[in-house]
Amino acid sequence: MRQAMADAKVDDDVLGHDPTMAELEHRTAQLLGKEAGLFVVSGCMSNLTAMMLHLSRGDLFLAPRFAHVLTYEMGTIHWLAGGSVLELEWGSIPGVPSLEAVAALAQSHNREHRYYELIPRLLVLENTHNHAGGSVIPKAQFDALVDQAHAANWQVHLDGARLWHAAAAQGISMAQAAGAADTVSVCFSKGMGAPVGSVLCSTQDNIDQARRIRKMLGGGIRQGGVLAAAALVALDQELPRIDQDRQRAVRLAAGLRQLGFAAPEPATNILMVGPGQATDLTAFELAAKWNAAGVGCVPMGSSVRLVTHRDLDDNGIDNALKLIKTTTFDTLLPSEGADS
Repeated sequence: MRQAMADAKVDDDVLGHDPTMAELEHRTAQLLGKEAGLFVVSGCMSNLTAMMLHLSRGDLFLAPRFAHVLTYEMGTIHWLAGGSVLELEWGSIPGVPSLEAVAALAQSHNREHRYYELIPRLLVLENTHNHAGGSVIPKAQFDALVDQAHAANWQVHLDGARLWHAAAAQGISMAQAAGAADTVSVCFSKGMGAPVGSVLCSTQDNIDQARRIRKMLGGGIRQGGVLAAAALVALDQELPRIDQDRQRAVRLAAGLRQLGFAAPEPATNILMVGPGQATDLTAFELAAKWNAAGVGCVPMGSSVRLVTHRDLDDNGIDNALKLIKTTTFDTLLPSEGADS
């Protein structure tokens, strides 16, 4: 990637169009089955740009509880896009609203709105759902949710930062995973190894307007091909192997269950681990111990969040399990053990 970045053909993307950025945008749009794409520096900027396309002040958008756009993007949807949110409870699949709940809301709003009421305009879905442990929206349910939204005259934005993993887990193409969503964002730093960058895909008209919004947000990029070059390498080299992350997460979960931890079968590459029967330590205490031992993780509620990625091989999983076992159960320091 670094060599590709050094060798990238570039131009001024503010005054014209950088050729390497243009190639990435075109290839990503084709991959997702959309007309056009726009390179932005982060998934947060991509989501915000899409929301500014779809919403105005006084509009309502629906999003599943703990969606990334609600919890990890500093309220920019409300500050800058002007939308108000109606949070959707999860259905039988963590992170995924039920068809019945969305249908009921669509029915309740299927009337002429009084001037003082919020007007629903947008359904936001997240695939995979980060806070729910990388859960996947099944293809049939995703299509049904999109159809329900469109029947209610709502637009659909798909926060597909980790759509790579969702598609691989279901054995479907990226275009099938993107479906009929009106805007889709994918992130090249989520399991794909690139240092920077997301691409927002939609119709050509939407992307033309999104380019103006990107500039408004301070996201005009001059020689952006230096960044886009890394993402092109990711498409060629990382996307074909992306399901290895899920396979290693499954292996990690099995090892943790053998140690007595509550480690459900991961849907993709994110694993939410509870103390289970293994220990009385809290998730915060476990995360502190594991990080100190060299196992990178973060506490999230009552669980510890572990993510497998391209820099981990099978030996890395085995080593992580050894370090977790040692640091969790062997509480004495070597010098203390020798004295006792």
